Amino acid sequence: MKKALLIVTNVSMYASGKLETGLWLSELTHIYHSLKENAWEINIATPNGGKVPIDPESLKPLVLDKISKDYYENADFMKELNTSSSLENVKNKTFDLVYLAGGHATMYDFPNNETLQNIITNHYESGRKVAAICHGVSGLLNVKLSNGNYLIEGKNITGFNWFEETIARRKREVPFNLEAEINLRKANLKKACIPMTSNVVIHKNLITGQNPFSSKEMAKVVIGEFSKQI
Repeated sequence: MKKALLIVTNVSMYASGKLETGLWLSELTHIYHSLKENAWEINIATPNGGKVPIDPESLKPLVLDKISKDYYENADFMKELNTSSSLENVKNKTFDLVYLAGGHATMYDFPNNETLQNIITNHYESGRKVAAICHGVSGLLNVKLSNGNYLIEGKNITGFNWFEETIARRKREVPFNLEAEINLRKANLKKACIPMTSNVVIHKNLITGQNPFSSKEMAKVVIGEFSKQI
Protein backbone atom coordinates (compact mmCIF):
# COMPACT_ATOMS: atom_id res chain seq x y z
CA MET A 1 0.00 0.00 0.00
CA LYS A 2 1.37 3.39 -1.02
CA LYS A 3 1.38 6.21 1.51
CA ALA A 4 0.69 9.90 1.05
CA LEU A 5 1.32 12.86 3.32
CA LEU A 6 -1.12 15.67 2.56
CA ILE A 7 -0.01 18.90 4.23
CA VAL A 8 -2.52 21.68 4.87
CA THR A 9 -2.64 24.96 6.79
CA ASN A 10 -3.67 25.91 10.32
CA VAL A 11 -4.11 29.62 9.59
CA SER A 12 -7.64 31.06 9.55
CA MET A 13 -7.17 34.82 9.03
CA TYR A 14 -5.13 37.21 6.92
CA ALA A 15 -2.67 39.28 8.91
CA SER A 16 -4.90 42.36 8.53
CA GLY A 17 -7.59 40.59 10.53
CA LYS A 18 -10.20 41.75 8.02
CA LEU A 19 -10.80 38.55 6.07
CA GLU A 20 -10.95 34.84 6.78
CA THR A 21 -8.74 32.41 4.90
CA GLY A 22 -7.69 28.77 5.26
CA LEU A 23 -7.47 25.65 3.12
CA TRP A 24 -8.92 25.89 -0.38
CA LEU A 25 -11.06 22.79 -0.05
CA SER A 26 -10.97 21.39 -3.60
CA GLU A 27 -7.17 21.43 -3.55
CA LEU A 28 -7.36 18.73 -0.90
CA THR A 29 -10.55 16.83 -1.73
CA HIS A 30 -9.69 15.89 -5.31
CA ILE A 31 -6.29 14.42 -4.51
CA TYR A 32 -7.74 12.78 -1.39
CA HIS A 33 -10.55 11.21 -3.42
CA SER A 34 -8.24 9.87 -6.11
CA LEU A 35 -5.81 8.41 -3.61
CA LYS A 36 -8.65 6.74 -1.71
CA GLU A 37 -9.98 5.24 -4.94
CA ASN A 38 -6.53 3.76 -5.54
CA ALA A 39 -6.26 2.30 -2.02
CA TRP A 40 -3.56 4.63 -0.70
CA GLU A 41 -2.96 5.20 3.00
CA ILE A 42 -3.51 8.92 3.62
CA ASN A 43 -2.06 11.06 6.38
CA ILE A 44 -3.25 14.66 6.80
CA ALA A 45 -0.82 16.91 8.64
CA THR A 46 -0.53 20.59 9.51
CA PRO A 47 2.30 22.70 10.95
CA ASN A 48 0.71 22.62 14.43
CA GLY A 49 -1.70 19.70 14.22
CA GLY A 50 -5.40 19.88 15.00
CA LYS A 51 -8.08 21.93 13.28
CA VAL A 52 -7.91 22.95 9.63
CA PRO A 53 -9.83 26.13 8.80
CA ILE A 54 -11.48 26.20 5.37
CA ASP A 55 -11.46 29.33 3.25
CA PRO A 56 -15.11 30.41 2.99
CA GLU A 57 -14.48 31.51 -0.60
CA SER A 58 -13.86 27.86 -1.52
CA LEU A 59 -17.32 26.92 -0.22
CA LYS A 60 -19.27 29.26 -2.47
CA PRO A 61 -21.67 27.56 -4.93
CA LEU A 62 -19.78 28.72 -8.03
CA VAL A 63 -16.57 26.95 -6.98
CA LEU A 64 -17.77 24.14 -4.69
CA ASP A 65 -17.91 21.11 -6.99
CA LYS A 66 -19.71 17.87 -6.14
CA ILE A 67 -16.67 15.99 -4.84
CA SER A 68 -15.72 18.83 -2.51
CA LYS A 69 -19.30 19.33 -1.36
CA ASP A 70 -19.68 15.61 -0.59
CA TYR A 71 -16.51 15.59 1.49
CA TYR A 72 -17.46 18.80 3.29
CA GLU A 73 -20.72 17.12 4.31
CA ASN A 74 -18.95 13.90 5.30
CA ALA A 75 -18.59 13.83 9.09
CA ASP A 76 -15.77 11.25 9.04
CA PHE A 77 -13.71 13.29 6.59
CA MET A 78 -14.23 16.50 8.54
CA LYS A 79 -13.21 14.77 11.76
CA GLU A 80 -10.05 13.52 10.06
CA LEU A 81 -9.38 17.02 8.75
CA ASN A 82 -9.85 18.64 12.14
CA THR A 83 -7.70 16.15 14.03
CA SER A 84 -4.70 16.49 11.75
CA SER A 85 -1.27 15.30 12.86
CA SER A 86 1.45 17.87 13.47
CA LEU A 87 4.45 17.90 11.12
CA GLU A 88 6.64 17.07 14.11
CA ASN A 89 4.74 13.81 14.57
CA VAL A 90 5.21 12.68 10.97
CA LYS A 91 8.65 14.08 10.15
CA ASN A 92 10.44 10.75 10.56
CA LYS A 93 7.93 8.69 8.60
CA THR A 94 8.37 7.59 5.00
CA PHE A 95 5.82 8.43 2.31
CA ASP A 96 5.58 7.81 -1.42
CA LEU A 97 4.07 11.26 -1.97
CA VAL A 98 4.25 14.56 -0.12
CA TYR A 99 1.57 16.98 -1.29
CA LEU A 100 1.08 20.61 -0.30
CA ALA A 101 -2.51 21.78 -0.58
CA GLY A 102 -3.16 25.48 -1.10
CA GLY A 103 -5.21 28.38 0.10
CA HIS A 104 -3.87 31.87 0.79
CA ALA A 105 -3.35 30.83 4.42
CA THR A 106 -0.38 28.65 3.46
CA MET A 107 1.59 31.81 2.68
CA TYR A 108 1.77 32.38 6.44
CA ASP A 109 2.62 28.97 7.90
CA PHE A 110 4.38 27.09 5.06
CA PRO A 111 7.37 29.13 3.76
CA ASN A 112 9.43 29.42 6.95
CA ASN A 113 8.51 26.14 8.62
CA GLU A 114 11.81 24.28 9.01
CA THR A 115 10.14 20.95 9.74
CA LEU A 116 8.22 21.23 6.49
CA GLN A 117 11.39 22.13 4.63
CA ASN A 118 13.27 19.15 6.06
CA ILE A 119 10.46 16.75 5.20
CA ILE A 120 10.42 17.94 1.60
CA THR A 121 14.21 17.92 1.22
CA ASN A 122 14.58 14.40 2.60
CA HIS A 123 11.64 13.15 0.58
CA TYR A 124 12.74 14.75 -2.69
CA GLU A 125 16.37 13.68 -2.39
CA SER A 126 15.28 10.10 -1.77
CA GLY A 127 13.74 10.13 -5.26
CA ARG A 128 10.14 10.27 -4.13
CA LYS A 129 7.50 12.59 -5.53
CA VAL A 130 6.66 16.03 -4.19
CA ALA A 131 3.55 17.90 -5.35
CA ALA A 132 2.15 21.33 -4.53
CA ILE A 133 -0.80 23.31 -5.81
CA CYS A 134 -1.67 27.01 -6.00
CA HIS A 135 -0.47 28.89 -2.88
CA GLY A 136 0.77 25.58 -1.47
CA VAL A 137 3.74 26.16 -3.77
CA SER A 138 4.84 28.79 -1.23
CA GLY A 139 5.95 25.84 0.90
CA LEU A 140 8.61 25.06 -1.70
CA LEU A 141 10.13 28.54 -1.77
CA ASN A 142 12.71 28.14 0.98
CA VAL A 143 13.40 24.43 0.63
CA LYS A 144 17.08 23.83 -0.04
CA LEU A 145 18.83 20.68 -1.20
CA SER A 146 21.92 19.19 0.42
CA ASN A 147 24.12 21.17 -1.97
CA GLY A 148 22.66 24.45 -0.71
CA ASN A 149 20.65 25.23 -3.84
CA TYR A 150 16.97 26.00 -3.72
CA LEU A 151 14.86 22.97 -4.65
CA ILE A 152 12.95 24.91 -7.30
CA GLU A 153 16.01 26.57 -8.87
CA GLY A 154 16.15 25.78 -12.59
CA LYS A 155 12.99 23.68 -12.47
CA ASN A 156 9.80 24.11 -14.44
CA ILE A 157 7.04 24.84 -11.97
CA THR A 158 3.78 26.74 -11.69
CA GLY A 159 1.75 28.40 -8.96
CA PHE A 160 -0.81 31.13 -8.35
CA ASN A 161 0.52 34.14 -10.27
CA TRP A 162 0.21 37.85 -9.59
CA PHE A 163 -2.42 38.52 -12.25
CA GLU A 164 -4.57 35.77 -10.73
CA GLU A 165 -4.08 37.46 -7.36
CA THR A 166 -5.54 40.59 -8.95
CA ILE A 167 -8.55 38.62 -10.16
CA ALA A 168 -8.96 37.13 -6.67
CA ARG A 169 -8.81 40.65 -5.18
CA ARG A 170 -6.23 39.64 -2.59
CA LYS A 171 -3.17 41.64 -3.67
CA ARG A 172 -3.47 43.94 -0.66
CA GLU A 173 -3.98 41.07 1.77
CA VAL A 174 -1.28 38.55 0.88
CA PRO A 175 2.06 38.79 2.72
CA PHE A 176 4.13 38.57 -0.49
CA ASN A 177 4.00 38.16 -4.26
CA LEU A 178 4.34 34.43 -4.90
CA GLU A 179 5.20 34.85 -8.56
CA ALA A 180 8.00 37.29 -7.75
CA GLU A 181 9.44 34.98 -5.08
CA ILE A 182 9.42 32.04 -7.49
CA ASN A 183 11.32 34.12 -10.03
CA LEU A 184 13.84 35.27 -7.39
CA ARG A 185 14.76 31.63 -6.83
CA LYS A 186 15.41 31.22 -10.56
CA ALA A 187 12.66 28.70 -11.20
CA ASN A 188 11.02 28.58 -14.62
CA LEU A 189 7.43 29.68 -13.97
CA LYS A 190 5.02 28.17 -16.48
CA LYS A 191 1.64 29.89 -16.69
CA ALA A 192 -1.55 28.77 -18.37
CA CYS A 193 -2.36 30.85 -21.46
CA ILE A 194 -5.63 31.86 -19.84
CA PRO A 195 -5.57 32.85 -16.14
CA MET A 196 -7.68 30.82 -13.73
CA THR A 197 -7.62 27.72 -15.94
CA SER A 198 -6.11 24.34 -15.21
CA ASN A 199 -2.34 23.95 -15.52
CA VAL A 200 -0.15 21.20 -14.06
CA VAL A 201 3.60 21.08 -14.62
CA ILE A 202 5.82 18.02 -14.16
CA HIS A 203 9.58 18.31 -13.68
CA LYS A 204 10.93 14.83 -12.92
CA ASN A 205 9.57 14.00 -9.44
CA LEU A 206 8.25 17.52 -8.76
CA ILE A 207 4.61 18.21 -9.71
CA THR A 208 2.97 21.63 -9.35
CA GLY A 209 -0.51 23.00 -10.09
CA GLN A 210 -1.31 26.63 -10.85
CA ASN A 211 -4.64 27.33 -9.17
CA PRO A 212 -7.81 25.76 -7.71
CA PHE A 213 -9.03 24.96 -11.21
CA SER A 214 -6.05 22.61 -11.51
CA SER A 215 -7.27 20.38 -8.67
CA LYS A 216 -8.87 17.69 -10.84
CA GLU A 217 -5.97 17.57 -13.27
CA MET A 218 -3.46 17.49 -10.42
CA ALA A 219 -5.14 14.41 -8.94
CA LYS A 220 -5.21 12.73 -12.35
CA VAL A 221 -1.56 13.54 -13.08
CA VAL A 222 -0.33 12.30 -9.69
CA ILE A 223 -2.10 8.97 -10.08
CA GLY A 224 -0.86 8.74 -13.66
CA GLU A 225 2.74 9.32 -12.64
CA PHE A 226 2.60 6.51 -10.11
CA SER A 227 0.91 4.24 -12.63
CA LYS A 228 3.98 4.58 -14.84
CA GLN A 229 6.06 2.96 -12.10
CA ILE A 230 4.01 -0.26 -12.10
